Amino acid sequence: MDRIVILGAGESGVGAAILAQKKGFDVFVSDMSAIKDHYKGMLDDAGIAYEELQHTESLILNAKEVIKSPGIPDKAPIIKKLREKEIPVISEIEFAARYTNAKMICITGSNGKTTTTMLIYQILKDAGLNVGLAGNVGTSLALQVANHNFDFYVVELSSFQLDNMYNFRAHIAILLNITPDHLDRYEYNMQNYVNSKFRITQNQTKDDYFVFWNEDPIIAQEIAKRHFDSKLIPFSQLQRDNIHVYVSDEKLHVDINEDPFEMELSRLALSGTHNLYNSMAASISAMVLHIEKDDIRKSLSNFQGVEHRLEKIATIKGVQYINDSKATNVNSCWYALESMKTPTILIIGGVDKGNDYTEIESLVRKKVKAMIYLGMNNDKLHEFFDSKVPQTYDTSSMAEAVKQAYDIAEKGDTVLLSPCCASFDLFKNYEDRGHQFKDCVKNL
Repeated sequence: MDRIVILGAGESGVGAAILAQKKGFDVFVSDMSAIKDHYKGMLDDAGIAYEELQHTESLILNAKEVIKSPGIPDKAPIIKKLREKEIPVISEIEFAARYTNAKMICITGSNGKTTTTMLIYQILKDAGLNVGLAGNVGTSLALQVANHNFDFYVVELSSFQLDNMYNFRAHIAILLNITPDHLDRYEYNMQNYVNSKFRITQNQTKDDYFVFWNEDPIIAQEIAKRHFDSKLIPFSQLQRDNIHVYVSDEKLHVDINEDPFEMELSRLALSGTHNLYNSMAASISAMVLHIEKDDIRKSLSNFQGVEHRLEKIATIKGVQYINDSKATNVNSCWYALESMKTPTILIIGGVDKGNDYTEIESLVRKKVKAMIYLGMNNDKLHEFFDSKVPQTYDTSSMAEAVKQAYDIAEKGDTVLLSPCCASFDLFKNYEDRGHQFKDCVKNL
């Protein structure tokens, strides 16, 4: 019996363990952190051996193959030892895909991927397709492959997941944009990160589709250097000779097959330029899969949005509070600020991943009346922004940040949590940060 070891006992790791056991492997799970009770219960119920708070090398280095959680970096000592012994290390997505013939609709990009993923899933589900939601959202792909028999999966893929995918093939690969992010994991080399994102197109054939934003300079540069077997479908706000998905006369046009699709922009549920691109990518996927045009329009106009992404929480004394905790990089914050129509108090800060704040400088100068720094170390924020906004404040808890915003906000202002940074200094993750913000606002 071949031995598979799974590193990390979160959503993806436990799903991979259950699928591996179902497929007859000798399975062991190891996590350097404490395993959550929920996942321990799943492993116990399945009778799968595991350890926590350590990696016992004698139980790991005898594996035929290792499935690694996306959160574990390649520089982790146990990964280096596995590489030295030439034991293959793969992702949960790569493993799960071996055991399903479902068509994969895959979404990556530095920003917008969760919204686009959820939007495509909603369209397919509303149209009655037998579809699962996986990757960075939903239940782990491996667990769904173990327990269901879907015809389609809509999969949000981070660069970390793509890094350990080799034979996986996306039927529709969507690349929304590429801006600097996670450079600490890529030796501060942008090309390494770009290469990681382009892995979404690997193994595609002439029967597959590569969908991308035409105006992204990094994507354009890479496409010029690479060969693709798949059908390329660029989308743009501008109508040009080679662009068949564009905006004209206040309508979204998708002209990629014999039966073109169009929809008034005013009917789209999601507003803002970035969300227009998300709606374009979703429309292309739906048209490729021959979903009825009326069904596409209905889903695009009824979509509710994604928690922690420009989520309107409340209006208190004429001040609107918006939770954009999912903005863990500078470009995400740019999109949020770009959509602000009122004077803004911006809550920013956390674990800096090598951020370049010049990208949001002009929007901050134009729209932000005050900045509230929320982090263990705000030195870099002070250095960059103190001279560019009228007021700045230091805080070290969400309650303090929200109270400070409330004290200085005036009727007609917007308080925006759009941190630009990872959350791990003060919070468990960006969801915890967003929930704390919502709780604090509701307690005002």
